[in-house]
Amino acid sequence: MNQGLARATSPCDHPPVPARERVVDPDHLARWCLDHLGSSPVEELFSSGHLSVVLGLRLADGRAVVVKVRPRSPRVAACVDVQRRLFQAGYPCPRPLTDALAFGDDVATAETYVPGGAALPGADRAASVFAEAFARLIRLAPRPAEVSTLDPAPSWADWDQGEDRLWPTPEERALDLDAVPGAEWIDEAGRRARDRLRAGGSDPVIGHCDWLAGNLRWSSDDLLVVHDWDSVITESEAVLVGFAAALYSTVDPDRSATVEDTERFLAAYGRARGRPLDTDERERSWAAGVWTRAYDAKFQHAAGHPVLSLSEVDARERLRRAHA
Repeated sequence: MNQGLARATSPCDHPPVPARERVVDPDHLARWCLDHLGSSPVEELFSSGHLSVVLGLRLADGRAVVVKVRPRSPRVAACVDVQRRLFQAGYPCPRPLTDALAFGDDVATAETYVPGGAALPGADRAASVFAEAFARLIRLAPRPAEVSTLDPAPSWADWDQGEDRLWPTPEERALDLDAVPGAEWIDEAGRRARDRLRAGGSDPVIGHCDWLAGNLRWSSDDLLVVHDWDSVITESEAVLVGFAAALYSTVDPDRSATVEDTERFLAAYGRARGRPLDTDERERSWAAGVWTRAYDAKFQHAAGHPVLSLSEVDARERLRRAHA
């Protein structure tokens, strides 16, 4: 979630608000690495954590790996499966070294460590290269029927809560966002975007729902690596594209796309896939971007933080383009 414009990424997690810290026992970690990677850690390259603990480790055999420990969920195994298939297809992501394996009451995975790279490509081509990278991901990803469940989607992508609720419960806190008063314009923006998303649709595909700059690294305008594969979901292409177009960055990793940036991304995505978005796809893409940024804004408001993810003026313009 783009709360404060930073979500959990791999290899680095950025906590948006204080939450229960997860602690990994070093002896347990050493045994897990020896059992599943065949070598014990001898050096910690980095450590971060919020909803999960992400550790960069140098093993005794010289390999550099990233181990991620997070709560058990059936979707973790499917996320690893998608990441492995994309790596095998030549997509620039870290190679998974294990399946999702038990780590006490949690689950852990390991992947190769891919260091380096710039936070952003060149500003003049940012929209094109971000969109091209996303279109390639959609094209190479397995079909939903080829993997096990990717449900439930992360809260910032879980837009359809049924008739009784507007907002999902954040992973960070057991917080009922629907019961938080104030900032009614955020609720209105989220409701109008959700209603537009319900009015249409297409066959689901697999894609990445957290296309933040913090999850990608670049070598000039060439994509070096994409991280955070816990953020793959099954959704319609237009919704996934809308999330990406609303969240990517052009000149500052801590600022999501402007309206103009989103417009450029949508046009570039159409060129990259070889077919422009039709009217329904474009409108649903705009609506998806409004919803995810309104969710982030609602969380920021509920947590007592500055609302940075969406402004009322921005919401109105994006909803206009969504025909919502």
